[in-house]
This record gives sequence, C-alpha cells and structure tokens, in this order.
Amino acid sequence: MSDTSLANNTGIVKRGDTIVSVNNVSKIFKLKKNEVHALKNISVEIKSGEYLSIMGPSGSGKSTLFNMIGALDSPSKGNVEIGPLDLTKLSSSQLAYVRCNYIGYIFQAYNLIPSLTALKNVALAHVFTGATEEEADAAAKKCLELVGLGHRLDHRPDELSGGQQQRVAIARSLVNDPTIMLADEPTANLDFNTGAEIIGILKKLSIEQGVTVITATHDHKMLKNSDRILWIKDGAVDHIDNAEDLHIDEGAVSSLSGGDELENLIEDNNRT
Repeated sequence: MSDTSLANNTGIVKRGDTIVSVNNVSKIFKLKKNEVHALKNISVEIKSGEYLSIMGPSGSGKSTLFNMIGALDSPSKGNVEIGPLDLTKLSSSQLAYVRCNYIGYIFQAYNLIPSLTALKNVALAHVFTGATEEEADAAAKKCLELVGLGHRLDHRPDELSGGQQQRVAIARSLVNDPTIMLADEPTANLDFNTGAEIIGILKKLSIEQGVTVITATHDHKMLKNSDRILWIKDGAVDHIDNAEDLHIDEGAVSSLSGGDELENLIEDNNRT
C-alpha cells in the first residue's frame, strides 16, 4: 500500500461515519517475569466529527488507549482501524504518514521548541509533509489566527503564557488539516479560566472544522463540551455515557439516571 492510497482511502470518511474502530484490544506489558494487563479486550467506535472524552483514574489505561488510537503504540491483541485502515497491518513508514497527515496531537507539556517563534513551531509540522517554507508559514499563520494568536506570531515560547503556549500547540496540531485530534490532558497545567478557553477552542474546532476530538483527561470541566464520555477502570470500558445524560458541575459529575457503576467510577477518579 502506497502513501497515495493511504491518503485516498482515509479521505472517503464523511462526518458521522465511524472514523475509529477499536476492536477487542488488549495491551500486555511484560516486566521481568510479571505481566501487566494495561488494556483488557476494549471495543469502541468513534464517529467522525465527534468530541469524545476518555475519563478514568490514574493507571486505568486511558493513556494506553489514547496511544493505540494515535498510532503511537500497537496492541498485544485486537486491532485499531482509522477509516478503512487497519493500523496493525501498516508498515512503520505508513504509520508515520498517518500520524503526520491525519492525526493532530496535543500534550499537556506543550512540547514547543524554545528557540523557535510561535509561527515557526507550527510551520515546522507542515514542512514535514513536504510543504515549502512559504507554504508552511502561510498555513501556520492561518492556524494561529484561528486560535486567537495572530498577534503573537513572532513570540518564542518563553514570551507566552501557559494558555498561549497551549494555543500554539493546538495550532500545530491543526496545520496539516488532521482528521482526528488527540488531546492528552490538555488543561492539566492551566488555571480554571484558561483551561475553559482551551476546551472551548477544541469544541469549536469539532463543530466548525469537523475534526474528531478525542481527549484523555481527569478534568471534569472537559466533559461539558463532550458528545460522549468513555469511562475506563482497570484497563476495561466501565461505562459509556452521552454527555446530555449527565449533570455536570465544576468538580462533580452525576448521572441523571443514577447509575451506581458511574457513581463508583467518579468516586475512584476523585480520589486520584
């Protein structure tokens, strides 16, 4: 399968279609003579244009699942499909192509290059796709304007606030026009108001740009903008909720139908 056929295949997915299929996925890490079952037979489908939050206590497996969906790790059993592509059947170069062209990544640590301006931090990701410097700068400028940083193009990371640095990271994740945006604890290092602004940006991108947003988070305020919440406990799917079926307040979540399993999971999450 060539890189061109990868591009053509993923391009056929329309909004509302299933864009990610996780099929009976297990992940086992071997530590000397011991085995750690990080994921246990997880199956879930995610729709194109959906905003899905993966919620669970530390060590529950949500980051491992996040890495599977993002083609950053491979399952011990089962498979992950993005559109018509089975990630377990792709070569390392094809996986790199998928990561570069179809998935945007946002991390809690921002991961910006200190010596580069906001414009060049974003543009660099576009250069990796083969764009010229002029093309990359133009695309980076457009994305930075989209997240409200058109006036900060020439500022380096140490000249930006934490919230502004995360906006640069969001712009970088958008510059290659991804099908899926993966955000790993994107508000963890931000104050409440700044975190809420970042969440609003992600929701806006989901609605207006049709980007599928998948977050791994501990942050309850992230849930208000979700379409669905996937709750993970001990490496398995404990519960999947539509956000409209939950009553979400700052620091607290409860089910309108009062499910005991959900309440127990929320208590576990609040203790971590």
